[in-house]
Amino acid sequence: MTTKNEKIKNSPKEPVEMSGSEAMIRSLVAEGVDTIFGYPGGAIMPIYDALYDFGHHVKHVLVRHEQGAIHAAQGYARVSGKVGVCFATSGPGATNLITGIADAMIDSTPIVCITGQVTSGLLGTDAFQESDVIGISMPITKWNYQITSPEEIPEAIAKAFYIAASGRPGPVLIDITKDAQFGKLNFLYEKCTKIRSYVPEFPTDKKLLKKAADLINEAKKPYLIYGQGILLSGAEKELLSFIEKTGIPVASTLLGISALQSDHPLNMGMLGMHGNYAPNIKTNECDVLIAIGMRFDDRVTGNINTYAKQAKVIHIEIDPAEIDKNIKTDVAILGDAKHSIRLLNTLVEEKKHTLWVNEFLQAKQKEHDKVIVNDLTPTKPGLTMGEVVRLSTNLTDNKAVIVTDVGQNQMAAARYARFNQSRSWVTSGGLGTMGFGLPAAMGAKFGAPEKEVILFVGDGGIQMTIQELGTISQENLPVKIVILNNDFLGMVRQWQELFFEKRYSFTEITSPDFVKLAEAYGIPGASVSDRKDLEPAMKEMINAKGPYLLEVKIEQEDNIFPMVPAGGTVSRCLLGADEL
Repeated sequence: MTTKNEKIKNSPKEPVEMSGSEAMIRSLVAEGVDTIFGYPGGAIMPIYDALYDFGHHVKHVLVRHEQGAIHAAQGYARVSGKVGVCFATSGPGATNLITGIADAMIDSTPIVCITGQVTSGLLGTDAFQESDVIGISMPITKWNYQITSPEEIPEAIAKAFYIAASGRPGPVLIDITKDAQFGKLNFLYEKCTKIRSYVPEFPTDKKLLKKAADLINEAKKPYLIYGQGILLSGAEKELLSFIEKTGIPVASTLLGISALQSDHPLNMGMLGMHGNYAPNIKTNECDVLIAIGMRFDDRVTGNINTYAKQAKVIHIEIDPAEIDKNIKTDVAILGDAKHSIRLLNTLVEEKKHTLWVNEFLQAKQKEHDKVIVNDLTPTKPGLTMGEVVRLSTNLTDNKAVIVTDVGQNQMAAARYARFNQSRSWVTSGGLGTMGFGLPAAMGAKFGAPEKEVILFVGDGGIQMTIQELGTISQENLPVKIVILNNDFLGMVRQWQELFFEKRYSFTEITSPDFVKLAEAYGIPGASVSDRKDLEPAMKEMINAKGPYLLEVKIEQEDNIFPMVPAGGTVSRCLLGADEL
């Protein structure tokens, strides 16, 4: 005898008549969706009604704001490697997703957003809670589509998942009218494997690979920089094999963090405005620069007119739009990072660039002596962001998933967290979305329930989406929240200190009693400001079975260095304010 749950789980082999709303849920189940983040409303109510019968197969997480849903879906996607899914109703529900969609687009995060819409007969009439979400989201989605007939649902959803996950991943939005949800269709689902005129991945040109290999083999000072493309293509092992064969020093972008173990001897750290000293200055000293799965963002390059002008540039990238967009290349290889590195590895020679690597290590020591020592073993009484971050990763054997918000908390975590597992770093990169951290941490915990998830967030950023404490409480989700509280919008304050003569214009911020607020949601917490109390409090947080909030009151004018000033050259990476 076949149970109802078995019928739900197994997609029909022959067409079966059902409502559009049931077809929508069955389509998601057929794609392997196990978690949905969302908020119900009138225009999506039929889909929520159908979801009622699928509780054994799909976990729905009721967020407190639609922005929380999209950021949670991002966190889920980033740690799980799956497509994140979120629901919202029409009008304000749909428009509340826009920031997260834009964030997912620029950070190449695979998301499928499903929004309800007014009935098709009311489209364009300014009906109650109608908004043109297709027009609004078109510039910030990889694809979007409006369903007005139930028969369109299976094919549209299949295309949505294929497009979101293939090639360079990104967000897709499906808007579905209410009458399409109520209407009937003969449902049969087939996954999408190909779309005419859509080429998600190009075949790797072996002649160009040979040209790249020749440059690498002849190089005296080769340098490899990589981004999130390594993680998205699952190329971590290929990257490791390549650098260990060639002996080339490497550094990552902000989103590439965790693709390579932090303590690998060839891992020189992070590039960028607040990246490590050696990776920045050595960019303008290498003779061959190999860039893989990254897009030469302005936060990495600084002034492009002075960036790596002495080097032959090899760029391995899946998205043709990124080739020669910012930095002109000598060899541009279109293709998937995993496949391209694997082929390139057969062509390069086994080498050790000992003297060149030592130059990195000398620069690394310079940063250690002037910056890192002061951040990790400070002599002044106030707590630093760096020591808080490093303690947390030490206490979790570098195995925790680290999530951040945006600002000083983000840069401190990027610099001082340590990783030995892939897909254990979640942050907002290209868009720099404050408020991202708390809901993204929720999603990360659902995506990797077996891992410890620690969020670092500022006192400003957490107040943008602090209502998601309600979601964490309702789900009893064991997310560990560390608020680095300096009573300022810290990164803006740092710029005001360094470049605006300490004119702190509207960056001082008053916060609630975060511990009492957490307790109001049923979440235990503590606040520390003294160094002797930090480790016991951190251990209590990590050992807590459920969620926990730890407020750490840090030095008010604690700055993040090194720093490449905006528009400056990476050769002038400042180790302190005295170098301005």
